[in-house]
Amino acid sequence: QVQLVESGGGLVQPGGSLRLSCVASGGISGYIMDWHRQAPGEQRDLVARVYSGGSATYAAFVKGRFTISRDNAANTVYLQMNSLQPEDTAVYYCRLVRPRKDYWGQGTQVTVSS
Repeated sequence: QVQLVESGGGLVQPGGSLRLSCVASGGISGYIMDWHRQAPGEQRDLVARVYSGGSATYAAFVKGRFTISRDNAANTVYLQMNSLQPEDTAVYYCRLVRPRKDYWGQGTQVTVSS
């Protein structure tokens, strides 16, 4: 069983930045990790994905503003979020993709408001 713990969320003004972290209790090397978000009443959407080799893909709605990265030695994945807008308000979840099971964190709230 792997536990994921997100942190770094909070309240930020439009145009501001936040950096989310997700620490895994087990090794992440060799596995895909990604960030998702879910706003109230909405479905959970994929935000960004980082592959084992470090390459990344992004949802169109965050491309150019968010950057996903990983530190395998620290069992941690990051999401740097810049130019935040009110529509980015959501609970952000990280996920570890393993062949037989996916693991999710408990989420961290991001609120963008003036």
